[in-house]
Amino acid sequence: MEKILSRDVVPLIEEAAARVYAVVRETPLVPFAGPGMAAPAYAKFEQLQHTGSFKLRGATNKLMSLGGAQAAAGVITSSTGNHGLGVAAAAQRLGIGAEVFLSSQVSDLKREKILARGARVRISGDDPLAAEIAARAAARESGRTYVSPYNDPHVVAGQGTIAVELLRQLPDLDAVFIATGGGGLISGIGSLLRHVAPRAEIIGCWPENSPVLYECLKAGRIFDAPETATLSESTAGGVEENSITFDLCREVMHRGVLVTEAQILSAMRWAHAEGWAVEGASGVALAAYFKEAAAYAGRKCVVLICGGNPSPGVAALLEG
Repeated sequence: MEKILSRDVVPLIEEAAARVYAVVRETPLVPFAGPGMAAPAYAKFEQLQHTGSFKLRGATNKLMSLGGAQAAAGVITSSTGNHGLGVAAAAQRLGIGAEVFLSSQVSDLKREKILARGARVRISGDDPLAAEIAARAAARESGRTYVSPYNDPHVVAGQGTIAVELLRQLPDLDAVFIATGGGGLISGIGSLLRHVAPRAEIIGCWPENSPVLYECLKAGRIFDAPETATLSESTAGGVEENSITFDLCREVMHRGVLVTEAQILSAMRWAHAEGWAVEGASGVALAAYFKEAAAYAGRKCVVLICGGNPSPGVAALLEG
């Protein structure tokens, strides 16, 4: 895929912000004070999105960008759960047929939610990258549009509408902590902030057990970085070769923070006690901020609570 720069994404974000709110809701920015914090920070509550995750934004924008013949043919996607749910929900709202490829890792609960939105589901492979490869092949064979979870300018731009809201809600923000998987979310938010609020620091957050894109960025190339099981299920998995998010992340991200599984679980339990719905990826961003809070005292920081759809196994751990 042709290299895309952040300046190319900005007008796409503006287009997205003009159309996605027919399906997507603006989410609140909420001040909070947690452990080790000398001053309040702000949480962007994407878990309150219609599907419980930011993924609805990118999916909606991609589907709204399709021409009439493309929409009539239907779409295919692959997902660890939240993106598939976003595509299913957007497709249902827009009257577009959708098929979602899931790996065997995805919980029955997430599969049932996708089916409830009217999409067809196919289980393929034992990891997210295998499901993605199978979905792309099926899209080519059938002539349907593949909707990438991250490797698509319209998906990235849809996620970037979060930055449009942040600039209204906290115009002088200093830093944003963002859990990062394939890089679509941080690429979208970072692209707009780099050009409209360049002093804002963009901080990518990863679990130590699954820092795939982080390691790729360090190495200067995309490769199959090793990973082990993590509570942050929705950020797990490899990065597609030649993904547009690789160069975008290199351009817009200022630094990365790694957190342990213990730190993620502690952050999730704190949020759960506060009454927040959180999944592992949200815990990654929150744990990263708690880890770095002292260094950001006195600065206006946003922690992106990207979703609130934990698998049953992860949800059970929050009661401990």
